[in-house]
Order: sequence, then structure tokens, then C-alpha cells
Amino acid sequence: MQIYTPPSRPRRTIRLTSRGRTALIVTGAVVAATAVAVPLLSTDEKKEPLALVVPEGWRAGQVYEAVDKVLALPGGTTKKSLEKANLKLPNDASGNPEGYLFPATYPIDKKSTPVSLLTYMVDTANKRFGGGTVTAGAERNAMNVYQTVTVASMVQAEAATKKDMGRVARVIYNRLDRGMPLQMDSTINYALNRNTLRTSENDTRLNSPYNTYVRMGLPPSPIANPGEEAMRAAVAPPQGDWLYFVTVKPGDTRFTADYEEHRRNVAEFNRTNKSASPKSG
Repeated sequence: MQIYTPPSRPRRTIRLTSRGRTALIVTGAVVAATAVAVPLLSTDEKKEPLALVVPEGWRAGQVYEAVDKVLALPGGTTKKSLEKANLKLPNDASGNPEGYLFPATYPIDKKSTPVSLLTYMVDTANKRFGGGTVTAGAERNAMNVYQTVTVASMVQAEAATKKDMGRVARVIYNRLDRGMPLQMDSTINYALNRNTLRTSENDTRLNSPYNTYVRMGLPPSPIANPGEEAMRAAVAPPQGDWLYFVTVKPGDTRFTADYEEHRRNVAEFNRTNKSASPKSG
């Protein structure tokens, strides 16, 4: 099977409570080993089909662009197809499939279309996210499933490793419970359609419903398409009182409930990473 994976972008490795992570783009061979394989959309016995890999953490716009490329369609075709796709999305989504374009390996053949691919992605997400375990976990966290997918999308964007995902989710819930703004740079990056390590003071004043520095609660939609690990973290995070986190260096993400300790961690980050300018949450 030939694997199609669009060009990669830099991966984010540093984060605070207010830091986002870029979508993980890896080579097709690596993704194919970890992505969830879904059945063929149709069968072509004459030649081996292409396969589109949707990595965990991709935004909807990246998925649309990849579908256009793998199907050799003019740019914007897949996005325009949403008008007739009739995707089975939650009412809260208002027709926006962000968060429900499930990361997986999708085989492609001559019968594949943007609508068939998007439909398959959303149907796969509904199967993965619609079980009783997810529903019960969402209720325990005083959320519905769509809100839990939104939390999972931030976990996917913010966590440096799978090990950190649960604690990032707990930070989000702890901040919501305490009436604190989430202050996630990943949501600002989503509003600005960018991936960056830097968030300026001016960025934090952005007039957008995705600016979680000035707007309370969750952003109005997911900010990426989370995988199952991020969803599990959002459904059942570990217990903890953490309110802040910062990745001082790769493999060293520090979580704390103490703001002064967090400031010391940020100061260490600044000494280690003089070229970046993280913000404290």
C-alpha cells in the first residue's frame, strides 16, 4: 500500500499551561504503524490503493488540504464539499467537523471522493467517541461528549508526551472548576491559523472566542482532531491539584498547583531556552 502523507511542519516541544503544540506530522511509515486502520472505502483489485494518513492533532484545514492533494483536486474542493456532505455531527458542532475527522489511515481508490472520505472520518469518530465509557466519563466531568472532544483536542495540542496527557486534562478541569481562564496558547494559535512557540502580549488581547486568556470556559469548538489517547485522558484524567505546567526541556514537563513554584520553573525554562518567550498561566 502506498502511503500519502503531506509535507510536515515543525513540531512544538515547549509548553506552559498557556502553550500549544503543533500537530504531529510524521512520515507515512511511522504513522501507519500507530494510526488506526479503517476498512477500504471501496475495492480496486487491479492496483494497490493509495492511503491517506491523518495524524493525531491535525486541524480540519490540514485534512481538507490533504484530501485535495491525494485526490488530485483543486485546492478548496474538499472544504466546499461540506455543504453537501451531511455529516453526522453533534448539534453543538453547528456543521463544523473539527474534532471529528478521526486520525487514522484511510485507503483511497478511484471511487473515493471528498464526501466519502469526510463521512468515513466522522463515522469513525462517532464509533470511537460514542461508547458508554466516553459518555459516562463526560458526565463525571460535568461535560457532554462534544465538550469532552474539545478538551481532548487541547490535550492533544498541549501535551508533550502521552504520559503528560492525563495531567494536562486535569489542569484544564481544575482551572474550569476554579473559574480560572484556561490561558492556552494553542487556542490562540488556532484562531490565528498558525503554529508557534511565541505568544505576545498583543496576541493575548486578540478579539476571538478562541482567546482563552480573556474568555472564560472552553473554546467554542475543538481546536484539532484528537486521537484515542487524548480522548482517554479527557474522559478519565488522574486525580491531582495541578493548575500550571511548563516543559522546561524535552522530557521534563513540570506540573504544580503552586504559582511561585511555577514561576521558578518558567525562569528555568527561560534560562534554558533564551530564544523562546513563554508566558505564565
